Amino acid sequence: MLSVTPIPAFGDNYIWLMRQDTSPDVCIVDPGDASPVIQALERDKLNLAHVLITHHHHDHVGGLAELIERYSPHVIGPRNPQIAGIDERVGEGDTCRVMGRLFDVIEVPGHTLDHIAFFTPGIPPLLFCGDTLFSAGCGRLFEGTPEQMYQALQALARLPDDTLVFAAHEYTQANLTFATAADPNNPDVAMALEETRRARDLDRPTLPSSLGREKRINPFLRCADPEVRAAASQHGNTDTDQATFATLRAWKDTF
Repeated sequence: MLSVTPIPAFGDNYIWLMRQDTSPDVCIVDPGDASPVIQALERDKLNLAHVLITHHHHDHVGGLAELIERYSPHVIGPRNPQIAGIDERVGEGDTCRVMGRLFDVIEVPGHTLDHIAFFTPGIPPLLFCGDTLFSAGCGRLFEGTPEQMYQALQALARLPDDTLVFAAHEYTQANLTFATAADPNNPDVAMALEETRRARDLDRPTLPSSLGREKRINPFLRCADPEVRAAASQHGNTDTDQATFATLRAWKDTF
């Protein structure tokens, strides 16, 4: 069995640790900070065998150099030469084997132009999506266009509904607060917000989510819904699903 556990960093980042059965070899996803990773590895006597990188932002790669120097893992990441230390550069349609599972690489530009996601089918399917898809939200558009991000989210939405979504940030409560405005009559959003408040009051992660759940509560995956479109129409163009997405993203930026 493959287990996935979060290593908190920077207040709201999650660095994900994958481990296969009882093997000491592990994989780390997006190590923005080396210190909490080293603490977890040393505490549990684990060996860092692989690192997955989704994009170049410092809070996702800032700890990579120190981890490479200390553990010499095999590093897999985007075809972006600005990211130092990557051994295997991958893009759309590529696959890589990590922790006994074959991962598909999906290019998801929008948040950044080099952003990729890693998906592995199985029981259950797993998705490591960095800053593209959050629970009840999506990443800001720092480099890409609304069209690119919309298409990226549509590609992820085509994955199986039972896919576990391992986003890189604990943004769920803030995202659901926005969702109550963007999808005001959705009972699933109201229920998710209450569940999230209880979890955060106990300092528990709200992740992973599932793709099926996101399709019920995430306004950025619900641009075709009449009520989401009606709410967004007060803030901009909603002539198409893609236009509705662009309006929602701009609205969220100032919410």
